Amino acid sequence: MSTPVRSPDAGPLLGDFGGGPFGIYVHVPFCATRCGYCDFNTYTAGELGTAASPASWLEALRGELAAAATAFDALPSATPEVATVFVGGGTPSLLGGDGLAEVLAAVRQNFTLAPGAEVTTESNPESTGPAFFERLRAAGFTRISLGMQSAAAHVLAVLDRTHTPGRAVAAALEARAAGFDHVNLDLIYGTPGETDADLDASLEAVLAAEVDHVSAYSLIVEDGTALARRVRRGELPAPDEDVLATRYERIDTRLRGAGLEWYEVSNWAGGDAARCRHNLGYWDGGDWLGAGPGAHSHLGGVRWWNVKHPARYADRVAAGGLPAAGWEALSASERHTERVMLAVRLRTGLPLADLDAHGRAAVPGVVTGGLAEVRGERLVLTDRGRLLADGVVRDLLA
Repeated sequence: MSTPVRSPDAGPLLGDFGGGPFGIYVHVPFCATRCGYCDFNTYTAGELGTAASPASWLEALRGELAAAATAFDALPSATPEVATVFVGGGTPSLLGGDGLAEVLAAVRQNFTLAPGAEVTTESNPESTGPAFFERLRAAGFTRISLGMQSAAAHVLAVLDRTHTPGRAVAAALEARAAGFDHVNLDLIYGTPGETDADLDASLEAVLAAEVDHVSAYSLIVEDGTALARRVRRGELPAPDEDVLATRYERIDTRLRGAGLEWYEVSNWAGGDAARCRHNLGYWDGGDWLGAGPGAHSHLGGVRWWNVKHPARYADRVAAGGLPAAGWEALSASERHTERVMLAVRLRTGLPLADLDAHGRAAVPGVVTGGLAEVRGERLVLTDRGRLLADGVVRDLLA
């Protein structure tokens, strides 16, 4: 790891670029309503009042991107072209097509996008439509990720999702009609009250949408959320681990049968081109700039994170420099831990050379237990091992 240097504004320490693909993540902190299971850094209009708005956020974002470009100019290595851009949140589609086009224009004003760059935005199905997708395609977006969660109305109600069950499929078809070859649908499984039939209906809807990527996540009850409070009061049961495992197997079987293969434990794609290159950058230990309130960045083993509240974020940007709330230079041990945790989850597996002595000694037990296989010089999870990936990581690191 190169010696970290302090950003010109005496802000966070910055590592140098590592030589791999470089991505930019933009965090949009706005939501129309707060979902009961969500613990992301998001705010409704009622929570913000007059303290912040999409207009003030966009002005601050432009300032942060300019400050980051200036800070990167002081690093030993030249700033690489941007291989991927991912606009997430929150609900980026609340900005509308024109607003998201301005976001991408701000990125382009300060950084150079690589030829064929992947440019993704998340969207809530209810705040999209044909004109929205056409505007994004014209602006240069190449990939759409839609929050579907479920096709069952009662499951959406438990999650406090506001879109109607069929809207996600309709939105995916509209995106395809607008010229997007790469469209993702997100699913959440294991919600209290969800049945096997509900999940099957969701999977049928996903396949009817003809998307080339699916992300499926088990419901996690995060502390401090409305869902956690309902579970604590006994209004809803906590997700059952055995049920989650059987649901995951059900998802995997159906998606693989339709030609969508897993490439990360929670992600399936219809071929290499359909894989989310931005997320692969995270999982492969790449470098990225995270812009927006609460966003995290990583360069060469140095990580920093922005102040969370949109109003304080804007104030920090206006004062000059990067709006970091904190930063850290990862130790060799911390970098090793992260590498194992992330690479094990990938279909390509973990290079055995990346393991320390303890990890190498643990490999025979993991293989004998049927959780992984050694393929060439890599350790790759079996189907059973994907269900117990966290346990495999503990074995390799303990």
